[in-house]
Amino acid sequence: MSLLYSFPPIADANARILILGSMPGQASLDAGQYYAHKRNLFWPIMAELLQFDVSASYEEKTAALRASGVALWDVLQSCQREGSLDANIKPDTLTVNDFAGFLQRHHQIRHIFFNGEKAAACFHRYVAKTAYPAELVCQRLPSTSPANASQTLDFKLQAWRQIVEV
Repeated sequence: MSLLYSFPPIADANARILILGSMPGQASLDAGQYYAHKRNLFWPIMAELLQFDVSASYEEKTAALRASGVALWDVLQSCQREGSLDANIKPDTLTVNDFAGFLQRHHQIRHIFFNGEKAAACFHRYVAKTAYPAELVCQRLPSTSPANASQTLDFKLQAWRQIVEV
């Protein structure tokens, strides 16, 4: 089993919010794009909240995030995992991204939202032990993954509305 690597962050200097996933799924890794699985609700939710066309190109979608002050990244830089499920991440293989450096470069970020439980758990276990700004507000949101099918789109959309209310 080979090591999987996440993508660079999508962020610019005006970022105020950071959304963190755990690690891209196989469809995303294959496409080289965040949230590329056709049933993942991340882009439909962002399109609704940030008022852009969900059928826009990936470049246009990521530009809409940046224009809205939203940065996107993953907690994990690398890991081994069979398939796409977070539950299959092998804990002894994971490496986290450099959050100290990222937050230093993006000092306007005041809110971190986690796309699901695994992202929140990994961040709190492996990153929060290190120093990061005390003024950061961290909150877990329901996963947009198709594996989280027990929650409806409406439920997820209501929960995710918080990112435009901060």
